[in-house]
Amino acid sequence: MKIVQIQMPVPAVKEDAVALAENIIDRDVPKDADLVLLPEMFCCPYETVNFPVYAEPEGGDVWKACSEIAEKNGFWFSAGTMPERGADGRIYNTAYVFDRTGRQAAKHRKMHLFDIDIKDGQRFHESETLTAGDQITVFGTEFGKLGLCICYDFRFPELTRLMAIEGAQAILVPAAFNMSTGPMHWELMFRSQAMFNQVFAFGTAPARDPEASYQSWAHSIAVDPWGNVLSQMEETPGVIVIDIDLDDTGDVREQLPLTRHRRTDVYSLVKK
Repeated sequence: MKIVQIQMPVPAVKEDAVALAENIIDRDVPKDADLVLLPEMFCCPYETVNFPVYAEPEGGDVWKACSEIAEKNGFWFSAGTMPERGADGRIYNTAYVFDRTGRQAAKHRKMHLFDIDIKDGQRFHESETLTAGDQITVFGTEFGKLGLCICYDFRFPELTRLMAIEGAQAILVPAAFNMSTGPMHWELMFRSQAMFNQVFAFGTAPARDPEASYQSWAHSIAVDPWGNVLSQMEETPGVIVIDIDLDDTGDVREQLPLTRHRRTDVYSLVKK
């Protein structure tokens, strides 16, 4: 399975963001790519006040453009995230995945809203304008099952474990850690979650913009089920191409049977 991560800047105009993603795909993505990944909020500068302004309903212009990109290129397309205006009028941070025909194959609304106050560091409250989702997202491909969550979601081991229990062999995480949390926890989080749950983990981030009020740590990363870093970028725009075999998850789980050794007679993790 050939996976491509695109670490791109986020233009102020969402149509420009779509055009930029298309240009990068046409120029830098191999024609035999199986899955292409974009960053969190790839079409909306990451500020709470922007989310309602940039929000579109499912099936809106950006959604249609991403569907067409997948169909045109014949790959699976995890189109980062975008602000979604739900039928209830609420705003969500939403990730869509499209299959090779452009059909929507998965949708995940960020479950855990990023409300933090880091001493001498970042303050950010997504709940000022966003509403939390409530679904665990795992979907099938011809290669195997993939899990999907968004940035802060991946800090919660219960969610990652539930995706693994539901069969996810790799987890896609469009994300935008900042300059406070990124240096401390970005690589640590991806390696630990991949290792504990014996999955591949892919964190795809926006490139850093020194002029932005919210600066992305960037460092898009790929980790294998042993917790080894397969690739990691710096802060500038770029593309990572990596080949994986999802069957490796089964091999690792057979050698180190963490799931089988769980003491479900003593404790349990239940999806409500």
